[in-house]
Amino acid sequence: MPTRRGTLIQDRFPDLVAAVKQLPDGLVLDGELIVWETAAGRLSFERLQRRTAARGRAACELAASLPAFFIAFDVLQDNDGVELLPHLYRQRRQRRLRLEALFASHRLKAPWTLCSMTTDLITAQKWLESWTDAPGLEGIVVKAMNQPYRPGYRGWYKLRRRDTTEAITGTLTRPHILLLGRHDTHDRLRPIGRMTPLRPEAGRLVATSITETDEDHPWAGMQFATTCGSRDVLDVTLVRPELVAEISGDASVDHGGALSASDDAGGW
Repeated sequence: MPTRRGTLIQDRFPDLVAAVKQLPDGLVLDGELIVWETAAGRLSFERLQRRTAARGRAACELAASLPAFFIAFDVLQDNDGVELLPHLYRQRRQRRLRLEALFASHRLKAPWTLCSMTTDLITAQKWLESWTDAPGLEGIVVKAMNQPYRPGYRGWYKLRRRDTTEAITGTLTRPHILLLGRHDTHDRLRPIGRMTPLRPEAGRLVATSITETDEDHPWAGMQFATTCGSRDVLDVTLVRPELVAEISGDASVDHGGALSASDDAGGW
């Protein structure tokens, strides 16, 4: 069970090793390991990292409390020993329904999971809108049907879900990074995130529309980390919360929950 870097990690996943007996000899699959928290209804990268780091008795204990799953994306070698790398994706995935037939004929079940695939644009759009509601599911991957498998080469495109909302900007006098907020149901201004660094021309444009606050600001005394998980604090200039903008962006998750602001360093 090698990672993309070639590291063997089967000693850290005894549950998957035990489940290998479900698979035919000679089969080579391409996929991703995940840990799914059923109660929370989300993927947990933090718990996957714990699984990856554990060995020996700790690995066995975590296998029982935090079971791992393998989501199969592709088949690289058939169970008859035939290498499929030169074959086109449609041949690896659809010709004789290799991957689907494998799961059906061997009645594969957890921890083995087949990644869904479609060539229908409307179906893919529905997946993007509905499945990505679960934290940890970023979007869908688009692959060319006429493409061979190229190890070490990313020949596909990830289409991320992007949510839109309105937010009020707070930033430096010469804006470089925008700290964003919006009012909650009690009319309290809550931090909701930040933007990536602005290009100079965009910063100059924003600077013409904001004014440094001359009164008590609801974020006075709060500290904001320079990056996710960092203890370094941004030098922030609070502005009048008057400029409203519609934003589109990805959600960042820390320890399974949305990042939020706090009264000490480490908040957004």
